[in-house]
Amino acid sequence: MCYRNSFLGLLLFNLLFINPSSAADNDPVGHYSKRATALLRDAISRETVRGAGNVPAYAATLQDTFLAAGFPSDALTLVPYNDTASLIVRYAGDGSSGRKPILFSAHMDVVPADPNDWLRHPFELQEDDTFFYGRGVLDNKFDVSILTTLFVWLKESGFVPNRDLVIAFTGDEESLQETVQQLTRDYRDLIDAEYALVVDGGGGVLNDAGEAIQFRVGFAEKTYATFAMTAKNAGGHSSRPRADNAIYDLARAIQRLEAHQFPIETNEITLTYFARTAPLLDGEVGEAMARLVSDPSDERAIATLRAEPEYVGTLGTTCIPTMLSGGHAENALPRAVTATVNCRIFPGHTPNEILRELQLVADNSNLQWDVVGVPVSSPASAFNNELLAAVAVALEPIHPGLPIVPQMGSGTTDGAYFRAAGIPSYSLSGIFINPKDSFAHGLNERVPRAAVSESLRFWRGVINELAGDTSITGS
Repeated sequence: MCYRNSFLGLLLFNLLFINPSSAADNDPVGHYSKRATALLRDAISRETVRGAGNVPAYAATLQDTFLAAGFPSDALTLVPYNDTASLIVRYAGDGSSGRKPILFSAHMDVVPADPNDWLRHPFELQEDDTFFYGRGVLDNKFDVSILTTLFVWLKESGFVPNRDLVIAFTGDEESLQETVQQLTRDYRDLIDAEYALVVDGGGGVLNDAGEAIQFRVGFAEKTYATFAMTAKNAGGHSSRPRADNAIYDLARAIQRLEAHQFPIETNEITLTYFARTAPLLDGEVGEAMARLVSDPSDERAIATLRAEPEYVGTLGTTCIPTMLSGGHAENALPRAVTATVNCRIFPGHTPNEILRELQLVADNSNLQWDVVGVPVSSPASAFNNELLAAVAVALEPIHPGLPIVPQMGSGTTDGAYFRAAGIPSYSLSGIFINPKDSFAHGLNERVPRAAVSESLRFWRGVINELAGDTSITGS
C-alpha cells in the first residue's frame, strides 16, 4: 500500500473513532457500522500470524480505541506474552444486579496466508457487493472489531450495565493457546465471570437462497489432542533394503487407523441439534438426522451423516493423520518416520483413553507414541436459559422467529480453557453466513457485508437483555 493511501486510511480511522459525529445520534447502527468497518480494515492489514510479532501493536491500537471512547486507563490491561499479547477491557457496571461479570472473548491472531494463492491480497480488506475478504475477516478479527465497536457505542451512548462486562482478546488462539492459559492462571481476578461468551463460532446459518434458517449457540467442544506415531529401526543404505522398513511399518498402521471408526455417541446437545436442524434440511441429510434422533443406532442414518464433513464431527470422536515426516537422505533407509494424528474427542473421554484405543488399532507394539502439547479436556456447559432468552429477544427484530439450536463444536476455541478453569462458556457470533461461504483458515476467507450492522444490532440487544435496560432494543 502506498504512503498516501496509508495516510488517508489512518486519517479516516481517526476521524471515525476519535471524533464521532452527530450521525451517531441520527443513525447509530449506520454510524457504528462504518466505525467497525474502519477498525476491521486496520485489523486485516496486520499480519498477526504466529511468530510475526504483530499482535502487541494491534492490541495497543485497540487499547487506544477504548481510551478514546472514554474508558479509564485502569480499565485496560495489555498483557504481554513472548512475542504476542492479550488485552483485557473492563466496562464497569453499577452493580445493581449483584451478579458476577459476563466475559466476552475473541482472538487477535490469524493463521498464515500466502498472497500468491489468493485471488485477493489476504492482508488488505477488499470487498464486492456481497462480501468482505481477507485473512481473519471471519476468524476472528471481524468479531474483535464488532466487540470493540460495541463497547465504544455503549460507552458513548452513556449506557451503564447492571454488572461489569469484560472483554478478553487473546493473542495465540490459532496456535499454542498459551495466552488464554496465562489469563486463567495469572489474571483470573480480571477475567473472572459468571460465564463467558466466546465470540468465535456459532451464529446464524443462511440457506442457498440467502434466508436465515437457524441460529447456533455452542454449549460444548470436543477435546483437541494430537499424537505423534513413530516407527523406528536401524536404517541402512538404500542399495541393501531390509524387510522391516520403518515407512512400511508406519503405512500399515495408518491403514489400520483409516479403517477404524470410533463408536457413535450422542448427548443432549447433539440430539437437540439434530432434532432442530432436521426439519430445516431437504433430502436424505435431514431425513437421516430425524432417524438418528429416533434411533441413534440407525446404521443408514449414521452412514449418511458420516459422509457429510459438516456433521461427521458431531457423531463421536474422530482421529485423522494430518502430517508425515521422516527420512534423512534419498539413498538411505529411514531410521524414523512419524505420522501426526489429530483427534477431536467427544466429551466424556480422556486423551489417554483415546491414545490407548489408537495403540490397539495400530497393532504394532514397536511403534512409539507421544502426546503433542497438553490436551485440555473441558466439560460441557450447562444449558443457560437466560442466555438463550436474550438471544431470542435480540434476534427478533433482525430475523423474527428464528430457531435457536444448541451445538457442540468440533473445533477448539479459548472457551475450552475457560471451561477447564470453571467458567461456563458459550460460543456464538452475530454473523449470518451460508456454510458453503465459510472459508475460515482457507483461501479467500470472506464474511457477508451485511454482518456488520446485523452483528452490532444483535449484540446490543443481547447486552441490553443480560445487563441493562430491557426497555431498550438493539434495532
